[in-house]
Amino acid sequence: MSRYSQSRHSRRSESKCRGSSLIEVMLAVALMAVTALGLIAGQLWTAREARAMSMREHAAWIADSVAEAMSAPSAGDSAIRQWGARATVLLPHGEASVGDNGGVSAARVTWTSLRDMPHSDDVIDKPASCGGADLPAGSSCVALAFAK
Repeated sequence: MSRYSQSRHSRRSESKCRGSSLIEVMLAVALMAVTALGLIAGQLWTAREARAMSMREHAAWIADSVAEAMSAPSAGDSAIRQWGARATVLLPHGEASVGDNGGVSAARVTWTSLRDMPHSDDVIDKPASCGGADLPAGSSCVALAFAK
């Protein structure tokens, strides 16, 4: 091959490589963007679930405390008011109560579950009852049965 044909051949192969490198870079950037969005979505989901678990933990702690307070002979409405006030502070629209259902007492803590609130156009099923009490949609509940 002559020197002229070698230089012409190398220029052609260089021009073919330039376009494919740009496509490879674009694909790599798109793949990294999709991966980053997936990681961000996973982190948001984890943070929401951690917050919901924290609220459920607070509610279980309050329900246990109400059950213990009600088992003492001198406890009554004052203990429920005290733990109801703590439920209001720790949980969104939190309420603590005691209910009797067929001879079994239950300490119940309810709160508004913000992430489960329905949109105006959504149709959702009514949640299961909590210790014998029906809950409105968008509420969460912890019930703890105890004997007096």
